[in-house]
Amino acid sequence: MKLLRKNIEKDKSGSVRLIPEHPEDMWHVYNLIQKGDQLEASTIRGVKSESSTGSVSTDRVRIKLTISIEDVFFDVQAGALRINGRNIAENRVVGIGQYHTLDLEMNQPFSLIKPEWDFISLQRINDACDITRQADIAAVTMHDGLAVICLVTQYMTVVRQRIEVPIPRKRRGSTTNHEKGVERFYEQVYRSIKQHIDFNIVKVVILGSPGFLRDQFFDYMIAQAVKSEDKTIIANKAKFLRVHTSSGHKGALEEVMRDPQIKAQLADTKSAQDAKALDSFYQMLNNDPDRAFYGYNDVRKAADNGAIGTLLVTDELFRAADIPTRRKYISLVEDSKATNADVLVFSSLHVSGEQLSQLTGVAAILNFPLIIESDMEEENEKGLDGKATDEE
Repeated sequence: MKLLRKNIEKDKSGSVRLIPEHPEDMWHVYNLIQKGDQLEASTIRGVKSESSTGSVSTDRVRIKLTISIEDVFFDVQAGALRINGRNIAENRVVGIGQYHTLDLEMNQPFSLIKPEWDFISLQRINDACDITRQADIAAVTMHDGLAVICLVTQYMTVVRQRIEVPIPRKRRGSTTNHEKGVERFYEQVYRSIKQHIDFNIVKVVILGSPGFLRDQFFDYMIAQAVKSEDKTIIANKAKFLRVHTSSGHKGALEEVMRDPQIKAQLADTKSAQDAKALDSFYQMLNNDPDRAFYGYNDVRKAADNGAIGTLLVTDELFRAADIPTRRKYISLVEDSKATNADVLVFSSLHVSGEQLSQLTGVAAILNFPLIIESDMEEENEKGLDGKATDEE
């Protein structure tokens, strides 16, 4: 997604102008749009015209419309987004108040106007427009003197840097120049990895090359990290996946991704953190239920007590047509972040999101056990029942 313009007022009203560039961007837009928002975009409309002879023809023309949104439909398989609403701006083709359906198109700009831009919506725009926040796979393909550093998302591979360093050939009786060239090459690749790969987000770094170059570079990188006390590289060395490629060009990644063993190792990296958190929640629910809450009311009480360590919430809760409902979940997220809780927003299109939806869509792992009033009332009732039985 590309952000062309953002104009947010102090009262949080305003507009943003965006260009969806990839299929996953349509999913982000679907999560941004709410009933009552206004959308300005170009569309194709059939316009009838009558000639002097009385014959009628229909021409398809591109026009710009601004509609007040009433319905949104997202086709997951096709990545198509259709928005229905009433026209609210003067137009030579569509009258004010007439209904029209806009089909958002790839690489076509649109403007979204909201009466209130909340924290969740603004954060989604930042995430959608920042490639480094989307890519949880990085790749470095190498050949002699050539390296390409990429970030990989579900739909695209973005080259962050291409490195070319001339390496002199080995000469009979002397390899000094060759070794110096190799070290310069390795040093540049090492610096590029540190510059372009965010290990807080990236789960796997594919390191590919023909021959044994990848292993030789990996050994160099770890030795340099130890020498310079580079804690980031040392702590994340297990994330490097060394594989064979036919060349050091970007195209070599295609053969890597087709390898069944590699596909198995990279499977579901984007949702691995969510799945792990959900599994931790279930374990906590079984082993220490006073530290595992679900359902809005109980999680809200945990937030009020500053007890939340990790908040799990599905994105569909933020698409609620009822504004008060949407706002209460946004408030829950903001309050949890204020106490340094980790907040994970689950995609409702993923199996982990579906599982969380079965738990009302919101759950929390607490930093410490918390007994809420409803639990205490149940215990008191049990205690009274026990006393009554004894007296009898």
